[in-house]
Amino acid sequence: MQESNILLRDLDDEGILRLTLNDTGRRNALSEAMLAELGGAFAEAGVNRSVRVVILAATGPAYCAGHDLKEMTAGRAGPDRGKAYFAKVMAQCSALMQAIVNCPKPVIAEVTGIAAAAGCQLVASCDLAIAANTAQFNTPGVHIGLFCSTPMVALSRNVSNKHAMEMLLTGDMTPAVRAAEIGLLNYAVAPEALQEVTMAIARKIASKSSMTLATGKRAFYAQREMPLAQAYHYASGVMVQNMLAHDAEEGIGAFIEKRAPQWQDA
Repeated sequence: MQESNILLRDLDDEGILRLTLNDTGRRNALSEAMLAELGGAFAEAGVNRSVRVVILAATGPAYCAGHDLKEMTAGRAGPDRGKAYFAKVMAQCSALMQAIVNCPKPVIAEVTGIAAAAGCQLVASCDLAIAANTAQFNTPGVHIGLFCSTPMVALSRNVSNKHAMEMLLTGDMTPAVRAAEIGLLNYAVAPEALQEVTMAIARKIASKSSMTLATGKRAFYAQREMPLAQAYHYASGVMVQNMLAHDAEEGIGAFIEKRAPQWQDA
């Protein structure tokens, strides 16, 4: 896999791809370059049969500081006061968040530090999120006159309306333990145990049929946006097709025969 200085890539022999934000000088901000690197990495991971699970980690004290505000400010230099530039960056960021959701491989955020604004959005967009109990999360746009409207999309799909609105309206830091309580995280663990816990979950997921995981992830996000009756109709059709797949037949047979399944990821 191609590697850059600001995004490190490491694929182990169990199919676990670790993507590490590594632009500590900019607090791992979602600069144009970082957005492009992440977009390319997730596109590649989605089609690489060797990748079974993706972990999104970071170096330094900040997990991700959100958009690069110096870069955004420089974009105001145009005659339209930056309108076209801002639209381009927001579209690029929104495409990345959707690429994470649409990636057929499960994505786990491993959070060591502060995840702010679009950085909080990045965590919320992942399928699972595990953080050190020293990590913090916020959507601080209100402090600078800029409501975190795009982070709101991912945040409000993870936590309840009132918890989301509290974060959005106050901009206050939410400690990791509280973030786990309201549903933004799966777990908040001791910093020294973070990678061990994340890897244990990643290995457990990587041992499953990748066809089954891709089917389920796609169906989960699709049915969530549907009315109840439509969701059941859709999910029933998914189950029928899943039952006809090789790995479902193999998995059920292995369970009945009390043996380990041999996945073909098909």
